[in-house]
Amino acid sequence: MTANKAFSGGKRLCTMLLVGTILGGTAAPALAQQAAPAVQQRAAPAAKTPAAAQPSAVPAAQAPAAGLPGTGIVRSIAVTGNQRLEPETVISYIKLRPGETYTPERGDEALKDLFATELFADVGIRYNDGVVAVEVRENPVINRIVLEGNKRLKDDKITPEIRLAPRQIFTRSKARADVARIIELYRRQGRFAATVEPKIVQLEQNRVDVVFEIQEGPRSKVRQINILGNEKFSDGELRSEMLTKQARLTRFFSSNTSYDPDRLAFDQQKLRQFYLINGYADFRVVSAVAELTPDRRDFIITYVVEEGDRYKFGDVKVESGIRDLKPDVLRPLIPIKDGDWFNAKLVEDTITSLNESAGLFGYAFADVQVGYDRDKDTHTMSPTFRVAETPRVYVERIDINGNTNTRDKVIRREFRLAEGDPFNTIRVKRSQDRIQSLGFFQEKLEVEQEQGTAPDRVVLGVDVEERSTGSLELSAGFSSLERFLVNLSVRQRNFMGKGQELRASVNYSTYSKSVELGFTEPYLFDRNIAVGVDLYRKDLNSFNFTRGGDRNTTYEQVTTGGQLRAGVPLTEYLSLALRYGLNLDEVSLDEDLFFSDPDGPGPLARQCDPLLAGRYLCDAIGDRTTSSVGYSLVYSTLNNSLRPSRGNRVVLSQDFAGLGGDVKYLRTKLNAAKYWNVGSGFIFSTSAEGGYIHSFEDSRGPGIDPVRLTDRFFLGEPQIRGFDIRGVGPRVQRIPYLDVNGTLSTERRQITDDPLGGRAYYLARAELEIPLGASGRELGLRPSIFVDAGALFGLKAPPLLNVTFCDPAVGSAGARSSVPFGTACPTGSTATPGFREEFLGDTSKPRISIGAGVNWNSPFGPFRIDIARALTKARGDDTKLFTFNVGTAF
Repeated sequence: MTANKAFSGGKRLCTMLLVGTILGGTAAPALAQQAAPAVQQRAAPAAKTPAAAQPSAVPAAQAPAAGLPGTGIVRSIAVTGNQRLEPETVISYIKLRPGETYTPERGDEALKDLFATELFADVGIRYNDGVVAVEVRENPVINRIVLEGNKRLKDDKITPEIRLAPRQIFTRSKARADVARIIELYRRQGRFAATVEPKIVQLEQNRVDVVFEIQEGPRSKVRQINILGNEKFSDGELRSEMLTKQARLTRFFSSNTSYDPDRLAFDQQKLRQFYLINGYADFRVVSAVAELTPDRRDFIITYVVEEGDRYKFGDVKVESGIRDLKPDVLRPLIPIKDGDWFNAKLVEDTITSLNESAGLFGYAFADVQVGYDRDKDTHTMSPTFRVAETPRVYVERIDINGNTNTRDKVIRREFRLAEGDPFNTIRVKRSQDRIQSLGFFQEKLEVEQEQGTAPDRVVLGVDVEERSTGSLELSAGFSSLERFLVNLSVRQRNFMGKGQELRASVNYSTYSKSVELGFTEPYLFDRNIAVGVDLYRKDLNSFNFTRGGDRNTTYEQVTTGGQLRAGVPLTEYLSLALRYGLNLDEVSLDEDLFFSDPDGPGPLARQCDPLLAGRYLCDAIGDRTTSSVGYSLVYSTLNNSLRPSRGNRVVLSQDFAGLGGDVKYLRTKLNAAKYWNVGSGFIFSTSAEGGYIHSFEDSRGPGIDPVRLTDRFFLGEPQIRGFDIRGVGPRVQRIPYLDVNGTLSTERRQITDDPLGGRAYYLARAELEIPLGASGRELGLRPSIFVDAGALFGLKAPPLLNVTFCDPAVGSAGARSSVPFGTACPTGSTATPGFREEFLGDTSKPRISIGAGVNWNSPFGPFRIDIARALTKARGDDTKLFTFNVGTAF
């Protein structure tokens, strides 16, 4: 809304308060606004009053009592011009009283006192024959505050910074202060060309509307960074160490190209840190100047540096005032060697290491100082680390703040120290990691240490910010694995604030359907014993790729069952998980596609036809019950079980099926992972896993593997990227003949592919997670590059077919039959091209792929996209370059 529209109607007198604020181009690190603005007028639309007609303050020289000669006894004081204030209130602001002697000096003093109240726009004092006449014009009352022209910063960001408010007395000083605060807001946004022009629109009854006219201007960029005085390192090397970057087209989306005075000071510290790490102990930044360009749009920053000489480490000494920490014990902890180049960061790391070592012995507030013996002739720095005497510390109490939903005991039971225990830095760090791994609170949670009521007492405190731990998700998407999918799930990871997990989910897609219910109690009866139960029903339609590349459902598996779980810690980092599961599996084939009608009546008239389904699928059908018991040994030092950035995890699992039921096997799996925080937000991880399943059942026929198809391992997308779902490992390919002479088709789309799974597999992965800026983190984007390798093998070769079809003569009642390839068809029938089956992919040779991907926690559910290329593969493997998934967990 424009000011003319906002203040239309009625005759008004408008007065400009301040001129537009413009940034000066002085060469200084921090720029200030120009001098205080002058008074200006904003005319109301009804009538414009010339500036000469505006009433003005009466200068002291024109006040008869203060500027003209005259003295005498004051008999009375009269106040005129006041509207809201009582005369007695006005008189109370001055020191002059009836009966006192009036002088010009006292008149000047009274003027100053009245203006100091900031209640008056104009004041005049006259003395005549014992009467002091005080003429005032009160400052107006603010009716409302209006902002105009602000687009980048909305009203709700600016209004809290404005001290003027409706129903307050308007003063110029407050208006100037508000202008400075608004300008500062825009400077924080990097808009140093912003101007603010405050105006008033006078209303009846001495009221005004205050209007701040804002011209935001463009964001001020850093056009150039100049460095003077550097000889050992190039400008490019030094610029790369700075957070501030030069504005270039390649940095269009970067926020570090805008000018920020705070960032300028930070960059000076970065330069000093860089030189100190490289041995230049005398380095200093002589000056850092930021200048506005002539067009007043961008900045040019100039650093003047003095590098100095490069130093090496000399003799390294350690002194300790703590009885339990002898210098001989501490010396091996210092990585500094005589003759190495001086490195300030290495010194800081050494101090941290010595502090942590003291903390292991219970000295929480160990004071480690370092002193240097500098030899400018030999350019050496000889450090002496001094550990001051300090008492052993004990935990006085543990304070927990900020948990409004989570109960105190849920947090306290994760602490590895109790009140009264000796302080230990390792246990404090472990407590911090365990609380973080709950996933209930903010990232980068820290356990603070404060001095207790005595020198040997420490108070541990943790301030938590609770996250939302419940989720209700309804998502739909399209997956390269599942095609169309719908997911409905309800999950609460901190049920009733007790740390319990309750979940229910329903999933539907073209090839799978499932319903799952689960509950976990992490501390049964307040003891460190976790128990849980799961109930589920899963319908899976397995498929192969037929001629033309279409998916064809092969077998349908319906699993109904449940599982009981329990877990106990064996040590701080080692735990044991036990489980019992009972599953009922129903495996069937589509009778219309894979069954034939042999001659003769009876219940077995329709049977699985190996010519249509393959012997390996015909052997898989049927109902079976699996009763299994298993365990997992878990060793974990991860700092966060949900989003780890450092630590190890090793899991050994075994499941034995055979406690009743129809299936008997032993399944063994081993997986391990390690994470490194390599700095600057980069997280590197490696993982490896392998498994083997051994059957205790006899073979069900020649060429039939004793491990059933539904119990085997499968490998492919998403476990090993760059390959299709179940695209790695043993499989049977049915290749059609093009003619009766044995010419095989080479067209991939005409070959039917059936993955059979394997009894053994291994998988390895190396991945580097790449950090993004603040905007990327807010969006939940986590890009990464990776290398995957793995193989699936160990399956017994199934019986294969190699046939020619024999079609009956036209008009006869016979059905199509088959004969082994190379054998003549019966008399009266015609030979037509058949097919040949080949067993492929059963090799332990590694398949390797390389690629990049990104995780996105989108509003519609987790999203994962990968682009991967297979570097090595075996004959029969199915590769895929591009995959994406929406609405499923990865």
